[in-house]
Amino acid sequence: MDQLAALLDGPRARGAFLLRSILAPPWSLRIQDEAPLSVIAQVRGESWIVFDDGEPVRLEPGQVAVARGPEPYVVADDPGTKPQVVIHPGQRCTTIDGEVLYESLDLGLRTWGNSADGDTVLLTGTYTMEGEVSRRLLDALPQLIVQPGDPIIGLLGAEIVKDEPGQEAVLDRLLDLLLIAVLRAHFATHEAPGWYRAMSDPVVGRAMRMLYDNPAHPWTVAALAAEVGVSRAALARRFTELVGEPPMSFLTDWRLALAADLLREPDATIGSVARKVGYGSPFALSAAFKRVRGISPQEHRAAAAK
Repeated sequence: MDQLAALLDGPRARGAFLLRSILAPPWSLRIQDEAPLSVIAQVRGESWIVFDDGEPVRLEPGQVAVARGPEPYVVADDPGTKPQVVIHPGQRCTTIDGEVLYESLDLGLRTWGNSADGDTVLLTGTYTMEGEVSRRLLDALPQLIVQPGDPIIGLLGAEIVKDEPGQEAVLDRLLDLLLIAVLRAHFATHEAPGWYRAMSDPVVGRAMRMLYDNPAHPWTVAALAAEVGVSRAALARRFTELVGEPPMSFLTDWRLALAADLLREPDATIGSVARKVGYGSPFALSAAFKRVRGISPQEHRAAAAK
């Protein structure tokens, strides 16, 4: 697992809500669902995306927008069209005045809109991922990313209208593939965080994957260096240079992020979480958690339950 994989498969990641929208102008949707991440693929027509504090951004056919929440934004046929529909948390849909709308706009299987013959077709996937593992990547993203999405948009558009065995799994995988493709394209053309760039380094990238994949192992810098075939000093120097922190500091952050998410699971105990993330006892995990995060695991769990 790495940060891109953890965004989708971490302990607190969940499958996305996916919907096709068919719209005829004038239309304007105010999105205030507080979702951490949403993917908007323009299949046909054009749209404009406007955050409350940002400039309008045009979305053309074949393009994909990735919007980072929880700040609200508007998706419309024109930046000047006033919102007619509000999308609330849980994908509850109302008029501006609060009247429930979803059933009146239902156009069939996974399809919604104001006209079955509308000029605009959008595919929208909303990720409800929450937790510390996903946060490291989310914090590295701008408020809005726009990138080309072909040919994955076509595949997703063809599959979303089907109702066959395993269809939800197919749609989840295609949406995840589209999101990862967009994020890769973005980081290839914009400044990427150090840990992302370091993943392509033959030495540091391999070391990072070992830490990601097996956080419970009793790693030392010497043991890690032996695994990747360099000296302890060389690994420590190169790791710190590329990632921005030493290997053991990186490992501690990763272990505690995993622990923070696992502690929110209903059946988890501090002892079981400690073993999964590489601490020999509940006391050791509690001490590290409090030292780095300023609160105990119990306090973290209580705060997350509110």
